[in-house]
Amino acid sequence: MKVTNAEIIISAVSQKQYPNARLPEIALAGRSNVGKSSFINKLINRKNLARTSSTPGKTQTLNFYKINDAFYFVDVPGYGYAKVSKKEREKWGQMMEEYFQTRGTLKAAVLITDIRHEPTDADAQMYDFLKYFEFPVLVVATKLDKIAKNKRQQYLKRTKETLQMEPEDELLPFSAETGEGKDEAWRFMKKYLT
Repeated sequence: MKVTNAEIIISAVSQKQYPNARLPEIALAGRSNVGKSSFINKLINRKNLARTSSTPGKTQTLNFYKINDAFYFVDVPGYGYAKVSKKEREKWGQMMEEYFQTRGTLKAAVLITDIRHEPTDADAQMYDFLKYFEFPVLVVATKLDKIAKNKRQQYLKRTKETLQMEPEDELLPFSAETGEGKDEAWRFMKKYLT
């Protein structure tokens, strides 16, 4: 997909703040520091629309990115090892639950994992959470350029098995460095953006 226009519309913490443009949305979820911002930036060919940070847990709101005036990417707070209080994490959980439960324009979800590491319990919980709401899920295994080609299948198999992925969901190896997997990611998302 050719992206000619991409902008952040709002960083929302509750339903009252969600955009009311009624455009289709794709949610992006993943552990803190797994490469969600790099994934977004690579897809839209921009260096830093989504801010990358070496500090985990920077995304603490639902960030709505409007793409080509046609749909939204919604970056949800990273989970896992963010150094935030339990109370703060509970707040994020409620914010995400409200979004996933109430958003009629949400069409699919992308769960971002790091291919080098076995998915964590938190990744598996997030996958189950998305399936509980019956969303189609694309699991993107980032940092593909960091592993040897002959290890790919073994690592992908491990990801699929650990998450106990359902057959209708796709697993996509991806590199924000080389762009490998970018076209396939767009192909998956386009199905839900019409």
